Amino acid sequence: MKTRISEVFSSIQGEGLLLGRRQVFVRFTGCNLNCNYCDTPENKDPSYGELVSTDELFERVDKLITPDFHSISFTGGEPLLNADFISEFLSKYDFTSLIETNGSLPDELAKIIDLIDYASIDIKLPEHESSGNWDDLFESELKSIKLLIDKGINTYIKVVVMPSTKVDLVGYIASRVKDEVKESTDLSMVIQPVSPLDLWADEEDKLFKISEKAGEYMDVLTIPQVHKLLKVR
Repeated sequence: MKTRISEVFSSIQGEGLLLGRRQVFVRFTGCNLNCNYCDTPENKDPSYGELVSTDELFERVDKLITPDFHSISFTGGEPLLNADFISEFLSKYDFTSLIETNGSLPDELAKIIDLIDYASIDIKLPEHESSGNWDDLFESELKSIKLLIDKGINTYIKVVVMPSTKVDLVGYIASRVKDEVKESTDLSMVIQPVSPLDLWADEEDKLFKISEKAGEYMDVLTIPQVHKLLKVR
């Protein structure tokens, strides 16, 4: 089996709860959404990148393993458009792995649920995405979260916020997530201020308000894109 991959590289994870971990990033091409803050827009094109087999991917990953290696991050684009490929790869090669997904494809997620170790669900806001109905998208994301939690996968959700983001909307998302998962689940929400951080020069109070509102319902962390601060990929 082959699929299109735009790059395979080793770097430091700059987002979410695996922040600071050394990972090998596998970036797939193609995406089913159209987010206005996407920092790899070329990867939305499913014809972009190079056709690579699972064995060829292993050879590339293996050359990048360092003593501080923690895990593979499958990212994109939307990596779950390649769920069959990921399933074949992880069935053959036993790597600790993270899936970084928009959560809109729960049926595809189910194909790899027994093979992954970590999951980051990037919950979109109406102001982010212009591909369809936000309510339907959010319901799919909730279904993905519940699927992961029920399987015991180490999961966190991420919400990219902008200065224009409505505080009550983030609170609504947090409340719905809490309703969907078990009361005992330690599920965290990562508030990620959109880059560049100069946009927040006069809006830091907004970040506190967003964190406080979401914190009424679940554990909250505010983490910017640290890899951009470090000036690494």
